[in-house]
Amino acid sequence: MKKVLLTGGAGYIGSVLTEELIKNNYSVTVLDNFQYRQTSLAHLCHHTNLEIVNKDVRDKRITRDLIKKNDLIIPLAALVGAPLCDKDPFGATSVNKSAVLDILKSVSVDQAIIMPTTNSAYGNGNGEIFCTEDTPLNPISHYACEKVEVESALMQHENSISLRLATVFGMSPRMRLDLLVNDFTFKALVDRSIVLFEPNFKRNFIHVRDVAASMIFMIENFERCRNEIFNLGLSSANLSKLELCQIIKSHLPDLHITIAENAKDPDQRDYIVSNKKIEDRGFRPSFSLDMGITELLLGYQMMPRYQFGNI
Repeated sequence: MKKVLLTGGAGYIGSVLTEELIKNNYSVTVLDNFQYRQTSLAHLCHHTNLEIVNKDVRDKRITRDLIKKNDLIIPLAALVGAPLCDKDPFGATSVNKSAVLDILKSVSVDQAIIMPTTNSAYGNGNGEIFCTEDTPLNPISHYACEKVEVESALMQHENSISLRLATVFGMSPRMRLDLLVNDFTFKALVDRSIVLFEPNFKRNFIHVRDVAASMIFMIENFERCRNEIFNLGLSSANLSKLELCQIIKSHLPDLHITIAENAKDPDQRDYIVSNKKIEDRGFRPSFSLDMGITELLLGYQMMPRYQFGNI
């Protein structure tokens, strides 16, 4: 597998993954519509094994032509997160579901697909039960519901792997501030204050570079991981929102944490996740939550307030 088609390759995860694929001597075609006017791949343009196609993944003719030229497809293009999908449900469905289902119909039996899905599909596990890959899914948001549909279709393809991503954090050339760790760290640095709704709701976290590393791992170990689903997160970071804030406070001691009593969080996810399956196959994340927060605090020194986000 030397030729990789990466849809959404200029995005938050994609811009990190594109660089890692090139470092590992893969030929990479990025299909992205650059809707955020990002230049996140500019530093890679000197590489001869990079092709950039500035088109929309919903253009079936373009996408199908590119699929034919590649050995492996990694569909990253998406409208990510519940707030953005709620704001533009038609766009979310056309990109997150319809475009991916068309990709699945277009690949041959010899082509491989590695796709990030989401562990937000576990919905609400009451924060007490470790969700494994066999745990019944209970998606709450529009985003999670469609990811569940796509994953079901994906696993009908005989050369596929699904990575159920935890909430991603860390610096990227195409930065996002609307992800929980990134958002809380930014607010802590700028405002020295965070207001928490339902502070004991838990979820799992993973660094964006570990997401990219896991995909390289899956490519290199494809035969023994094919046709399987893997949770991908930090086993040391099944944390409540309050616990996350307390870790951030250890970096910024003057942070003031306020708990909004009797207030309801619009994001009702609450679960903890087992990452044992992927760890048993040999992949372990390299970036701790502390390392990510330190990185973010450094990176935020050069960012205008609220410039980066999906909404």
